[in-house]
Amino acid sequence: MRQFPASVRLGALILSGGHSARMGEDKALHPLGTAPIITDGDVVLPGSAAIIDYIIGKYGQGRLTVGPEAANYADYLFWFHYANGGFMPAQMSVMIARMLGVGDDDPRGAWVGGRAENDWNLVEARLGEVPYLAGDALTAADIMMVFGLTAMRAFIPRDISGSPNILAYLQRIAARPAYQAAMQKGDPDMAPMLT
Repeated sequence: MRQFPASVRLGALILSGGHSARMGEDKALHPLGTAPIITDGDVVLPGSAAIIDYIIGKYGQGRLTVGPEAANYADYLFWFHYANGGFMPAQMSVMIARMLGVGDDDPRGAWVGGRAENDWNLVEARLGEVPYLAGDALTAADIMMVFGLTAMRAFIPRDISGSPNILAYLQRIAARPAYQAAMQKGDPDMAPMLT
């Protein structure tokens, strides 16, 4: 089953170095000139959360989302928004601190690192309770979070061997044909960081 609408076109491919393969084209599509970006007819839309909301709302037919009547609705909302609103900013702060030479021995580096560690611990604990972030089924919350747990580690190396729940989760994600197809289309030269 195809999980991505045929009419939606990815505006950029993300390469192993994190750079858009077609930055000029992306800038021509939208002033931000960043990836990810999609086009769907006359619609040009950047931003991962906006893109996922758009595709699910327009083409999802109720798949990959949780409605307000469901008991796990609040879980879905939290994890969907936490991926880019909490988890990724903390990881990016660690990356920037390291780029600026602020180590863990510096109080600022220790604070940033501690915040990021709390985020990893929160995800590990959650995945010890349920197979997917919003509960028993894969949702857009998982799609949002998987980049931070995998590819982001190319920029901020992290050993996750001591996180059995995250490791098992990533194996469940990796076994999905849609994940395999997305990785092949989005960055065929990057080996998925699943361990």
